[in-house]
Amino acid sequence: MKRFLLSIIIFLPLMLNAQKYACVNTEYILSNIPDYASAQSKLDKQSAAWQKEIEDKFQEIDKLYKTFQQEAYLLPENLKRKREDELKAKEAEARELQTKYFGPGGELDKKRAELMKPIQDRVYNAIERIAKEKGYAFILDKSGSATLLYVSAKYDVSDQVLDLLGYKAGARKSDADSGQEGGNATRRKEVGNPEMRNPSKR
Repeated sequence: MKRFLLSIIIFLPLMLNAQKYACVNTEYILSNIPDYASAQSKLDKQSAAWQKEIEDKFQEIDKLYKTFQQEAYLLPENLKRKREDELKAKEAEARELQTKYFGPGGELDKKRAELMKPIQDRVYNAIERIAKEKGYAFILDKSGSATLLYVSAKYDVSDQVLDLLGYKAGARKSDADSGQEGGNATRRKEVGNPEMRNPSKR
């Protein structure tokens, strides 16, 4: 891994000099799209509801277990085993529900794909269109990148992506040291690209 990162650091300047390139900040772009904030809010609410459902089940199991501990010494062995099996079954059921909601490929992942993927696809399509129209060989994403050490602001086409999507970035203050941008966006009445005006539902 270290050798791979070192090779990128060594050869990236040569690649950049040989090709026309640009960069975007996808975190900045998404933060300027109100639909994305709305989708994130819906996802957070759904996640909180599922989390509460699971916590309620485990609290119920905890109460049943404490009651069982208090009564266990009075129960005959066969009834004691039956109660233990019931508690284990309830706990297994709660863990299955937890996996169903929050496990890999679970309901949360499906909900995230349902809400976020259409927006992310629109952003990707806008980036791809700009790359083709401007003749960029590649476009780097500088948000959270460990290999992109510096990029001049003049190569950042994030605002062009927002413009193509029909959003206008609000007032923002650039930070030359950190390369971070921020701001709010307002939806324009007219969108330049008809495909972005009515993205296909997925």
